[in-house]
Amino acid sequence: MFHILVVDDDKNIRRLIQALLEAENYTVSTAENGLDALSIFEKEHIDLAIVDIMMPKMDGYEFTKLLRDQNNTLPILMVSAKQEPDDKHKGFIVGTDDYITKPIDEEEMLLRIKALLRRAKIASEHQIKIDDIVIDYDSLTVTKGDAVQELPQKEFLLLYKLLSYPGKIFTRIQLMEEIWGSESETGWETLTVHINRLRKRFEGWDEFQIESVRGLGYKAVKKNGQN
Repeated sequence: MFHILVVDDDKNIRRLIQALLEAENYTVSTAENGLDALSIFEKEHIDLAIVDIMMPKMDGYEFTKLLRDQNNTLPILMVSAKQEPDDKHKGFIVGTDDYITKPIDEEEMLLRIKALLRRAKIASEHQIKIDDIVIDYDSLTVTKGDAVQELPQKEFLLLYKLLSYPGKIFTRIQLMEEIWGSESETGWETLTVHINRLRKRFEGWDEFQIESVRGLGYKAVKKNGQN
């Protein structure tokens, strides 16, 4: 069961978020500022923090920067009434993973939490699991049942990137820079070849597929509908 820390100086908001999360079977701790949150960290294992920006003693920016300066990779969802781009930019610069504005859309917040927890699990385990498929970053392998396929590095990295964010559209430029590097002189046709190889390799698999998005790029889709 995931343990989530809610940090907000507004008691009513803390109670609202706590009730919402507990209804989804999360374990919840609360704090009214960053300093109190740090004391909870010393006693509890926390899987994700939902952090308000404007708080006394230690605000959300300071709290997030302190954790990142200590190389703490805890997923952080920053919540604020501020909607200006500069405020969001500052949040991402100090190290938040995602940002949502008040008034909170409850369904959107739950979806963002699930996505952050899933990505954190992928990062810590270096694996993506889809039904009985295991995509293992350390060995560059895709395992389904007793069958094991070891992929060439670029093919594997491409597949791993797409399946780490199912449903997300990546442009060709994004994928080229991520997999081949921004200084590479490799052309887009190389990306197309690698996508086609992956499709051929996993043709007939029911669990996922790679789709082209016309004029944009590619996305991976889990066929069971779970993103």
